[in-house]
Amino acid sequence: MRAAWYSKNGAASEVLVVGELPTPTPGRGEVRVRLATSGVNPSDVKKRGRPLDTERIVPHSDGAGVIDIVGDGVSPSRIGERVWIWNGQHRRPMGTAAEYIVLPEAQVIRLPASTDFAAAACLGIPALTAFQAVHLLGDISGKTVLVIGASSAVGHYATQIAVLGGANVIGTVGSPEKAMHAQAAGAFATINYKQEPVTKRVKELNLGRGVDAIIDMDFSTTAKLIGESVVAPHATVVSYGSNNANDMEVPFRTLLSSSISLHFFLVYDLSPTDRRIALDGVTELLAGGRLSHSIGARFTLNDIAAAHEAVEGGKIIGNIILDLH
Repeated sequence: MRAAWYSKNGAASEVLVVGELPTPTPGRGEVRVRLATSGVNPSDVKKRGRPLDTERIVPHSDGAGVIDIVGDGVSPSRIGERVWIWNGQHRRPMGTAAEYIVLPEAQVIRLPASTDFAAAACLGIPALTAFQAVHLLGDISGKTVLVIGASSAVGHYATQIAVLGGANVIGTVGSPEKAMHAQAAGAFATINYKQEPVTKRVKELNLGRGVDAIIDMDFSTTAKLIGESVVAPHATVVSYGSNNANDMEVPFRTLLSSSISLHFFLVYDLSPTDRRIALDGVTELLAGGRLSHSIGARFTLNDIAAAHEAVEGGKIIGNIILDLH
């Protein structure tokens, strides 16, 4: 099969190789997927800089395609099923940047007929992260939720899911184009964090009070906003990332005196219960046609280095995918 891989750390154009690898065969409890698309996420790009513990890494955790072979213990009825994938390259060397992938059947989810393979390559990390973030907020009907990075891949889904839950969403963005993208997803207002004081604008937009909840992609900066009382008492902050994980100051006095709840999670490591809730929830939203998807750029497998560079550049609005066939 054709695949892309790297065998050392370095710049995308210097270490990513496209060539032939053996086509995998499913074992017991596994299925093989003939992949149509592969999603390229920021975490996939960051992994390229981490030490390797295997000969090579075929990158990317998200993708979609059709099951063509099943292993022992898997119903043959799954052959021909259109599917999407989660945790394709988590703790294993073989990801979705290839024509085929073999995975335990639980990691291969039936795709509603109304969802195409391009959109399906955006689900494993962006959509599941967004769903879990909103789920951890609890009942948000009538509440105001601040989505940090509302135009990002996760933020785009989080805004939609929060609005579907009855929330009023304010999104932070970095440009007028990104503001339009967030508003199209349902945000009633946006704040350009590069030009406007976020806490001041939040209170202007929210009748003088802080927000009831935050969905956060960068806790290193959001912690400072919490210290400025961007959240109301008894608010909930859910964070799934941080640009700076070291030497971070947490505003403990504000957190304590305002009874603010913090939740942190990694989408790769959800509990079995939360994973099931998220998978079922995203599938239900897809089947009902209630999610819009944003594909910012499409590349071929031969152009995988350019796809990684596009993610690193951060200028493209929407998800970046590879078309594999």
